[in-house]
Amino acid sequence: MTQQKSLSPRDWGLMFLLALIWGGTFPSVRVALFELTPLTAVLHRTFWAALALWVLALVTRQKLPRNPGTWAAFLVMGLINNAIPFSLQAWGQLHIESGLAAILNASTAIFGVLVAALVFADERLTTRKLAGVVLGFLGVATTVGLSNLMALDLHSLAQLAVIAGTVSYAFAGAFARTYLGGLSPIVAAAGMLTGATIWMLPIAITADGLPSFDLQPQTWAAVSYYALIATAGAFLLYYRILSSAGSGNLLIVTLLVAPVSIVIGAVGLDEELAPRAFAGFAILAVGLLTLNGTLFRGALLRRLRHPAIDPR
Repeated sequence: MTQQKSLSPRDWGLMFLLALIWGGTFPSVRVALFELTPLTAVLHRTFWAALALWVLALVTRQKLPRNPGTWAAFLVMGLINNAIPFSLQAWGQLHIESGLAAILNASTAIFGVLVAALVFADERLTTRKLAGVVLGFLGVATTVGLSNLMALDLHSLAQLAVIAGTVSYAFAGAFARTYLGGLSPIVAAAGMLTGATIWMLPIAITADGLPSFDLQPQTWAAVSYYALIATAGAFLLYYRILSSAGSGNLLIVTLLVAPVSIVIGAVGLDEELAPRAFAGFAILAVGLLTLNGTLFRGALLRRLRHPAIDPR
């Protein structure tokens, strides 16, 4: 069996950076939805991100894939990693708070670890990893408030839509490692987002008509952030981490997104940051250390340096 991949300090740094970038996605999408419909907002997201990445690919003279199977994989990946989850989550944010959408999005890590354990030998589900995922999810839940998470009777359809999007993300992580691992991050992300745009274009036009470019400045600012930075730029990091850390470890980054979103909302949108958020951060930190084995390795080293005296 292949050895389980562990996270290096560099991997952790990239994961925190990715969490910071993705943490701004929920507030920016919420701003865009004041003027755009969910499907049109997603079409803007995939189109502009794909365009930016193809420009970067041409400038850096990336080698384009010629295998039809790779382009078919782009279509599949664009559907399950972009078109489906982006649309479900954008629609969900019309009916639930952005903080609640962010916490439900954190379940991506749970589903991702389970899917990876079923598919890959080097992503086996250990007791420590399972405990870390549970602790991490409880930390995010505490940050937002467990009562909000459990109140599925109020906005159940929207919450279920966000959760369904996280399941799609989980399968996309495993699919990308299997079929897109040999490509450069720029080409892989550009191809995937092109596939997503191919899916979204007829759906958005049929539902909403031709997209308007006469938008308010704040809408363009929100679209620019979530398309160019939180999608195009973030997916370059996504594939970079995927190649070194594995799909199960990578998806754990979603546990950090909700706290970041809450902080951004408090600073930029005057949303109140409840005291329970600090407790949530503490539980989340313990969960992440457990996932990485830091707590267990530290305890083992202390035991070796200061062995306990047997009272017998």
